[in-house]
Amino acid sequence: MNYLNVQKTGRMKIPFGIAQIGKAFRNEIVARQFIFRMREFEQMEMQFFVRPGEELKWFAYWKEQRLRWHKALGLGDDKYRFHDHEKLAHYANAATDIEFQMPFGFKEVEGIHSRTNFDLSQHAKFSGKKMEYFDPEINESYVPYVIETSIGVDRMFLSVLCSAYKEEQLEGGDSRVVLSLPPVLAPVKCCVMPLVKKDGLPEKAREIMRMLQLDFRTAYDEKDSIGKRYRRQDAIGTPFCITVDHDTLNDGCVTVRYRDTMQQDRVKIADLHEMIRQAVDPKPLYEKCLN
Repeated sequence: MNYLNVQKTGRMKIPFGIAQIGKAFRNEIVARQFIFRMREFEQMEMQFFVRPGEELKWFAYWKEQRLRWHKALGLGDDKYRFHDHEKLAHYANAATDIEFQMPFGFKEVEGIHSRTNFDLSQHAKFSGKKMEYFDPEINESYVPYVIETSIGVDRMFLSVLCSAYKEEQLEGGDSRVVLSLPPVLAPVKCCVMPLVKKDGLPEKAREIMRMLQLDFRTAYDEKDSIGKRYRRQDAIGTPFCITVDHDTLNDGCVTVRYRDTMQQDRVKIADLHEMIRQAVDPKPLYEKCLN
């Protein structure tokens, strides 16, 4: 309803969009499938205002763009598909869902709709307020058509969790629970661990943690055996575990363990920051979303 306020104060020209996030509510009889279907949930929406007659072009554009954004998260391209609506709401002329393969089947995570000018026309009709936009390029006034994209934050979280959670059997009969989150999405990027709680190793480990924590969410763990500490970080999806041992005090190197492969490398302390930055940098993700 405030699109004209945004358009005028932002000096926007159509086409332009307004995105927001907030609470949504639905009268569900039975909330089920963990957090997939709830009565109260977080919703991210965008209303994209376009010139009448161009709505289907922009519908196709946002359909492709939104799928590209989902795939850029790195959860698996084959886990997504479109479900085009055959029966449309009376005000829509195109609609589709982006579905993700949950453990209980393909389910909707985002809806994309061409809502024509129904919403703004109805607001104008019952409020008596004009909702027309003057288009200087064609020297005409019109009520814009709206392309809506709507995505459930909780369902996105569930998609990430379902795709990342794994129970692995290891050599020797051991097992582990690992959350193979794409590093850019992992809440904790690295964990610094002294091999033992003596001989100056905790002090050196905390020094390294202070070096990293201003740029990355960094954990510190010195309790239990190193193997148990690795398992704890695997379970919360930490991509890198950095172990400080006695050799560190002499050669300035640490042992970096990679979550997904469990392989270990000796890395110079001076190179840690750049190594982690390259792995968790969101810029490549954003670039995948751009034309």
